Amino acid sequence: MLSPLNLKPSLLALGLGMLLQPALALEISQEAAPVRKVITDTQTQDPVFGNWLFRGEFARESFNGFNPDYRIAIGDRLQVQLWGGVEFDQPLTVDHQGNIFLPKVGPIKVAGVRNEQLNDTLLGAITTVYQKNVSVYATLDVSQPVKIFVTGFVKQPGLFAGQSGDSILYFLDKAGGISPERGSYLDVALKRNGQTLRHYNLYQFLVNGTLLPTQLRDGDIIVVAPLRYQTTVRGKVANANKFELSKPHVTLAELMQMARPDPDATHIRVSRNQGEDIRMDYYPINDQQLNSKMVSSGDTVEVIADKRYASIAVRVEGEHDSAQEYVLKYGARLGDILNGLKLTQDADLSAIQLYRESVKVRQKEMLQSSLKALEAGILTARSSSEGEAKLRNSEAQLLMQWVDRAKDIQPNGQVVLANGTNMEDVRLEPGDVIRIPRQTNLIMVHGDVMFPNAILMDSKRTVADYINLAGGFTQKASNSRILLLHRDGTFSQIEKGDLDNKEIAIKPGDEIFVLPQVDTKSLQITKDITEVLYQIAISARALVLL
Repeated sequence: MLSPLNLKPSLLALGLGMLLQPALALEISQEAAPVRKVITDTQTQDPVFGNWLFRGEFARESFNGFNPDYRIAIGDRLQVQLWGGVEFDQPLTVDHQGNIFLPKVGPIKVAGVRNEQLNDTLLGAITTVYQKNVSVYATLDVSQPVKIFVTGFVKQPGLFAGQSGDSILYFLDKAGGISPERGSYLDVALKRNGQTLRHYNLYQFLVNGTLLPTQLRDGDIIVVAPLRYQTTVRGKVANANKFELSKPHVTLAELMQMARPDPDATHIRVSRNQGEDIRMDYYPINDQQLNSKMVSSGDTVEVIADKRYASIAVRVEGEHDSAQEYVLKYGARLGDILNGLKLTQDADLSAIQLYRESVKVRQKEMLQSSLKALEAGILTARSSSEGEAKLRNSEAQLLMQWVDRAKDIQPNGQVVLANGTNMEDVRLEPGDVIRIPRQTNLIMVHGDVMFPNAILMDSKRTVADYINLAGGFTQKASNSRILLLHRDGTFSQIEKGDLDNKEIAIKPGDEIFVLPQVDTKSLQITKDITEVLYQIAISARALVLL
């Protein structure tokens, strides 16, 4: 006789998807549960806004562009060209007195001259000798080499070489970038001779592309201040990040300008830390008062789409001559669709199938969880000898390849319309797919058989008869695990003593699924693989060969 599958509850739930039968009632205590929650771990996976800025791209290239405010310095190399009454085209280096030397003209003082005034300065000096028919063009070829200290809250403080025309981003990148959890993106200082020359706000560069050029000198110091204020934004936003604040409190409107809510976002939920208490606030996203609603450092802001379905869209496939897409009032039931369908004469109403995205997602999650546990078992298996260790290593490589293939399996999300269920009362969800199968007289036999095939149904045939017609087992029948899958999503396990049992109800369109034999060095791994095989067979009607 048929026996229930000896599987974990999670596996049964995966295979059945959503059993449409009365749920088991759980007794729930009426006493109020404690509301105080002790938070011991404040580390989250929320990335810091700007964490992607320093990944080595700035450090790869020096800046050679034109900076009109750059002042020529000792050691700079200029490309000077003269034409007309005299021809000259050579690179010249600014000497230690701040001069360049032009033949027949002599030394010309250029140190301290702004880049945009360089040509006028040279022309003025040259025309004292060549008063007519001489033109000049000069460009900064290579700026002065400098070494800059980078310190504060960066990943790798140190002394770094570059050019005086390079930006602070170049040197910060050389230092590994700002430490996301400790350093400030809003307060980066450039110091020279003990004085602060300039403060940089890197959020202005990230958001607006604003970064004022600065001429660096040998021995300058770039200091990244510590992070002081921060809040977290999650949910339906373009930038779900931890945001650094320039002050302890900012308005929600200011924060949303940085986070950029999605078009379908409707509300903002703020979790406020107030001493030992956590207080929640809830605001419409289009509330004009957001300009006055404040968030504080340590608060968590979640942007959500608080919407209710007024209608749903479902699709009907298979044997019918009606429309395929339907828009129904929220709360519509399966009967609302079925009663209005114009079915073909080949439609099989006894095997109606319902596929649901939420069930598919849950099946995938449970499969991935099982595969993750299997991976852990494979990687932590122990060996008692060196020889056994080599065998286990080879076996582990093969098993990990099998796990990788199994991860690509996509469950079908079928809702099991169990026996006794009034299908017309099944409540539909957005995106449901209803499939009306065609009447068939074929039985599919696949899995670990010699010749997987579709076989004409004969009510006198047993499970063993169908397997024999498919060439028989590829392994010993005593080791085979066999599932009988019905089109409505239900299934049964066939014990070896029932292979010739004529009382087993084989329905038109059923699938006989022969699972492969699993043989590993570990009984636990064998058990885990077998369960995964069941999960895949039931939720996706597929087989991943070992």
